[in-house]
Amino acid sequence: MRVERRLHIKEKKMSTMNISMLTDLYELTMMQGYFKEKKTERVVFDMFYRKNPCDGGFAIACGLEQVIDYIKNLRFSSEDVEYLRGLGIFEEDFLEYLSQFRFSGDIYGIPEGTVVFPKEPLLKVVAPIMEAQLVETALLTIVNHQSLIATKAARVCHAAKGDPIMEFGLRRAQGPDAGIYGARAAVIAGCAGTSNVLAGQIFDMPVLGTHAHSWIMSFPDELTAFRTYARMYPNACTLLVDTYDTLRSGVPNAITVFREMKEAGIELKNYGIRLDSGDLAYMSKKARVLLDEAGFTDAKIAASSDLDEYLINSLKTQNAAINSWGVGTNLITSKDCPAFGGVYKLAAVEDEEGNLIPKIKLSENTEKVTNPGNKTIYRIYDKETKKIRADLICLVDEKFSEDEDLILFDPIETWKKTKIKAGTFVLRELLVPIFEKGECVYTSPATMKIREICLAEQDTLWEETRRFSNPHKVYVDLSDKLYQIKAQLLEEMGQKAITL
Repeated sequence: MRVERRLHIKEKKMSTMNISMLTDLYELTMMQGYFKEKKTERVVFDMFYRKNPCDGGFAIACGLEQVIDYIKNLRFSSEDVEYLRGLGIFEEDFLEYLSQFRFSGDIYGIPEGTVVFPKEPLLKVVAPIMEAQLVETALLTIVNHQSLIATKAARVCHAAKGDPIMEFGLRRAQGPDAGIYGARAAVIAGCAGTSNVLAGQIFDMPVLGTHAHSWIMSFPDELTAFRTYARMYPNACTLLVDTYDTLRSGVPNAITVFREMKEAGIELKNYGIRLDSGDLAYMSKKARVLLDEAGFTDAKIAASSDLDEYLINSLKTQNAAINSWGVGTNLITSKDCPAFGGVYKLAAVEDEEGNLIPKIKLSENTEKVTNPGNKTIYRIYDKETKKIRADLICLVDEKFSEDEDLILFDPIETWKKTKIKAGTFVLRELLVPIFEKGECVYTSPATMKIREICLAEQDTLWEETRRFSNPHKVYVDLSDKLYQIKAQLLEEMGQKAITL
């Protein structure tokens, strides 16, 4: 029943806004160019990113469920076509093509919640060139945003060292969609729940919250406000204690209410106080002493107030007596790193014989030179520790065996080589089929199941990769065959440049 209800809510949500027109104009003008030139060949596009957010050691792949929804509902309505006609730049035969448009290609993706690294294709689109071109913008905006917020949330949760993180950012998000999908990404990455009721409803996630200062101020005095709240919510009584004076008023009044509840025979559970201002380390320690002296040693102390992973880490270092955290603005906006930087690049084009011919993009910036060809990714785990040793990008037809030594080398500094001995590692292919010939072949898990997957994924990282300053780099290498193709294309492009 719960699953049916979730699906009904999702279907209702998707029917309210078709995002097929959520694209940059140049995608459509290029499509029309391909159409007029009768370019129907299959191509391969990779969506990847070049640098981990927040100068971290990893990222979290997120947004695949919304990519699936987008592709499934990719249709141009008569109103869409009429709007495009009104722009005066599209011809009637192309508009007729759009009115009948259906995605017919293949899409491969890294499942949501997986830890990922720069240069790895998070999505791979293999489709006729017009179709592959059209979906670029929407795929980027969906995956870039959710992967960014998921990565930020993973860092915040890691700083809390097991304490629950409550996502409180809706009112500071850059609009309703950012608040809804940001909350989803944050919970996937490890947050215990969200204050966002609509996100909780759509994605069947825990919703959490206490009360505001306005609740306290609306009553004649603080004690009356606390008593009223406790009477209404005896099983979830967290009282905001810093409206007037935290230590001389707020905490003592909270203790009075807790004592009255206990004397009335009410079992105290899920109860405590919340701090939202001041020196959180000092205030929490003083509040802990007062609560403990009153016999409420299991009362929780929650904190909010412009928190992020750095401040939480600092408060932990100071032994702040806080065991629950509400994080808003800095999480939902990823304030210190507001963009993920994912790109979508052509990697191969079909020739007349149906072969996919590798293509490469050059740049004066070495980091922007792309990896050519139809590729996949293998993750290499240490067999004993289950931690990630490296990732290997290779061509789809390459095979590797756990029973044979594996030689890895740095694709930039090629003399740096590592031999991983047979029997000491485990291989896992990261890219899985999502769409085949336009039909979805992948079922996205429920959000809370993806959260379990993501927490397990983060456990495969070495602690050195998770630190906030100068994290250890996880190596993403190229197979020898892929490297040779890339080197050959670079040489050919260099010769053409000399000729010109």
